[in-house]
Amino acid sequence: MKEMLIMTPGPTEVAENVRLARAKATTNPDIDLAFYDFYKKTCSKLAQFLKTKSDVRVLAGEGILGLEAACASLTEKGDRVLVLDNGIFGHGFSDFIELYGGEAILLESSGKEAFSLEILEKFLEKDHDFKYATVVHCDTPSGVLNDLSSICPLLKKYGILTVVDSVAAMGGEELQVDKWQIDIALGGSQKVISAPPGLTIASISTEAYQAMTERKSPIASFYCNLLTFKDYYEKNGFHIPCQFLISMD
Repeated sequence: MKEMLIMTPGPTEVAENVRLARAKATTNPDIDLAFYDFYKKTCSKLAQFLKTKSDVRVLAGEGILGLEAACASLTEKGDRVLVLDNGIFGHGFSDFIELYGGEAILLESSGKEAFSLEILEKFLEKDHDFKYATVVHCDTPSGVLNDLSSICPLLKKYGILTVVDSVAAMGGEELQVDKWQIDIALGGSQKVISAPPGLTIASISTEAYQAMTERKSPIASFYCNLLTFKDYYEKNGFHIPCQFLISMD
């Protein structure tokens, strides 16, 4: 078959050596104890990549899994969640929030330029009673890049947890998770990282974990429950979402 050059924003072109690596025989990660060390090593590399000391986990599912998992894990019935809406994927967070019983409050800014910090500042002065806020790092269709280094610290100033969709930007744009006070940063294998589709990368802060553990109601999902990953290494047990890990070596 003639080789095709893929020029879409994602899935992107996958290098031949990566394709060949995926053809290698593998063991069963459910019972192979060596897999746990391999998984831990890979997550540690990704933490350096994201400039964070927070937990980093790899989930077996396309980037959308990470977006839903963040909302499923944090949202309880009646929670007010601020959605920074300046693009299709920014707006799309509201669907996940409402699916899990939350109230999505959309704050709109121009979809042709970075989210207006002035609009956000004025809004938060009047209303900042939100459990968490969502923001897209780079909106795939438009390519608009939002300034997380200013947006996230401003949200944290008001005690609002920050959830960032960096699926289209992670690896291609600067991302300093700890310095920018990002509680959950989400990426995907199929875009800038240029690996095959099917993996989500998620960094999860201590504050985000705390919000999940202090919920009054249980998380209404198994596969989208980020707490499942919290004590992964200590439990060293069967773990479905980790079965299809790609090495970042």
